[in-house]
Amino acid sequence: MAGPDDSFERAAMARGFLRIAGVDEVGRGPLAGPVTAAAVVLDMAKLPEGLNDSKKLTARARDRLAKAIHAQAEVSVAHASVAEIDELNILRASHLAMVRAVAALDPAPDYVLIDGNMVPVGLAIAHETIVKGDARSVSVAAASIVAKTCRDAIMVDLAQQHPGYGWETNAGYPSKRHILALSEIGVTPHHRRSFKPVHNILYQDKIVNG
Repeated sequence: MAGPDDSFERAAMARGFLRIAGVDEVGRGPLAGPVTAAAVVLDMAKLPEGLNDSKKLTARARDRLAKAIHAQAEVSVAHASVAEIDELNILRASHLAMVRAVAALDPAPDYVLIDGNMVPVGLAIAHETIVKGDARSVSVAAASIVAKTCRDAIMVDLAQQHPGYGWETNAGYPSKRHILALSEIGVTPHHRRSFKPVHNILYQDKIVNG
């Protein structure tokens, strides 16, 4: 299957939109860390070579492309915290991060291409949802790369503060090492207490310790 192209952006431009942002988020599945979103307005005449869904790229390729995107495009990154994830639920928190990322672009875009099939609440700009957008739209692919590299860097930093969970390699996802460390080391302030594996550990500790 071919990688993403600029057909969604060109179609929006043909309808009179001038500043088109792609937006994507990363980090819905992990047991720890924030959910991160990025919004990117590309220069359509100067696209970084090799744009693709961040999940289909190696870490080296993502890092190279992230640097090129930051150098050649308008970029914003935003997060929803672990506390917000636990309070709102992960879907609403990921949408909050997306809205924050779009709002941080200055000047604001006049059209937004959104990865997925749901429109985040509070997005008051003309928009279009694209299922598997990170594999179909160059702007959404760029946003996916920026969000992924940013969040991975956050988790590497948190891994230095909380060794043993393997966050430097699993980015907070529920790997065997991470699940084992939850049982052996316990829950950190960066764990999502509303997620079942973390909730279960806390519940078991409460029973044991009264």
